[in-house]
Amino acid sequence: MRTGHRLLALAGALAVPLAVSAQDEQPAADTAKSAYTLPGDIREQAVELRDSAAENSRAFETVTSLTTEVGNRLAGSAGDRAAVAWALLKLRELGFDNVRAEKVNVPHWVRGNLDAEIAAPFPQHLVATSLGGSIGTTEEGIEAPVIMADNMAALKDMDPDDVGDKIVFIADPMQRTRDGSGYGKAVMKRVNGAAEAARLGARAVVIRSVGTGNSRIAHTGITIYNPEVRRIPAIAISNPDADMLQRQLATGHDVTVRIASTARYLPPAESANVIGEIPGSDDDAGMVLLAAHLDSWDVGTGAIDDGAGVAIVTEAARLVGEMHGKPKRTIRVVLFANEEFGLSGAKAYAKAHADEIGDHVLAMEADFGAGRVWRLGSNVPEDQLPRVAAFARLLEPLGVERGENGSEGGADIGPLNAKGVPVLAPVQDGTHYFDWHHTIDDTPDKIDPAALNQNVAVYATLAYLAANLDEDFGRVPEHAEEPGFGPGSKQEDEDEEKASDGN
Repeated sequence: MRTGHRLLALAGALAVPLAVSAQDEQPAADTAKSAYTLPGDIREQAVELRDSAAENSRAFETVTSLTTEVGNRLAGSAGDRAAVAWALLKLRELGFDNVRAEKVNVPHWVRGNLDAEIAAPFPQHLVATSLGGSIGTTEEGIEAPVIMADNMAALKDMDPDDVGDKIVFIADPMQRTRDGSGYGKAVMKRVNGAAEAARLGARAVVIRSVGTGNSRIAHTGITIYNPEVRRIPAIAISNPDADMLQRQLATGHDVTVRIASTARYLPPAESANVIGEIPGSDDDAGMVLLAAHLDSWDVGTGAIDDGAGVAIVTEAARLVGEMHGKPKRTIRVVLFANEEFGLSGAKAYAKAHADEIGDHVLAMEADFGAGRVWRLGSNVPEDQLPRVAAFARLLEPLGVERGENGSEGGADIGPLNAKGVPVLAPVQDGTHYFDWHHTIDDTPDKIDPAALNQNVAVYATLAYLAANLDEDFGRVPEHAEEPGFGPGSKQEDEDEEKASDGN
């Protein structure tokens, strides 16, 4: 796959906030003309499960266990290996069957140390973090004048003669939204800023953090290089520091920034997708898949991203498993490897389970923190929309409204959706998610246990219904799988070599 196509397709692979944006979805069909009624016994059990989940949930206990006993767990790191061992033990402890680890090869990038400062005209230390996958600098670092671009569009219009040998600063802020749609508009400077600045001859790129908070912390996240252009260091600075840098630039003085970084790649490593199941009573009825990702960035403890998701899906499945009698369909929980740095686990799972993709009746993913679910999106055939509407009505006491049809459901289940697997997409309240996303502040105290339990109730109710109704959800049209991104995607031998060759 050619690089240009890979970068353009990245937006579709950047996880839940982009996938749930309402403007990208198709309207749900009018369900009033063809209402669906849940069978009485199944509805009764689902209501009981919904109402009891908050009292019986161990979700917050699971998040605190993961973040305390393991902590951060970037792909390829010691924390990543510890997380796999933790997950195997935890799923067995919670009563799952067929618990196993399926090996996944992942990239191994090391953040190292970073020092960033305004050297002139008014020296100031900058609170900064290297972007994931960034190269480092030489030992003496880089010191160069700064040129500001208001946004990515402005950067692309700049003259190389103005940019050459300078440090580019991309200044646009992220807008706070409930559904996370502000992320999609702001994140491309993080993803493509270094590649575009390098094309114009810049020595490094500095971006305003892709985050909504005003705390003096910097947000990391993956950046992608164009293998046809030399790579340059890429860092993010906190929002207050970005404001300060803009103020210095506004004085009319020449502003110089110094960056010294030891970020680098190590050889690829081995990780794993961790899988556990609540076996169904009918081996021919297929399975319902619940997904979250086990890895995290290396700065916080990965509580909201995605320890919360791990807790939500494991608890939802456990609670269904503890009901009287087995579900008709197997509920499979998959804790994916390396979502953050290239979707290695998602691609490995789709490849390893290609022969049983048709057995996946439905998939759901939790990867947008622990805010309350407020909307139920979907990607199901049109004739299944009345059934999804019935599910949504059952969730109304939890504060959930019906959303639109057309969601991809999440990055890790994207390859399954591309092969025709229908998805349900509970949409969490992301109003404050990006205050802490990819930062040192991603810690368990940012989670409201009651809101986390509401998530569990939603996922458990939906999993129970999908696993027990006689009808399945059909298939959605197959479509081209969104290409992977970053060094973990390994789409071409050339890209793999370039991604792992260090500085």
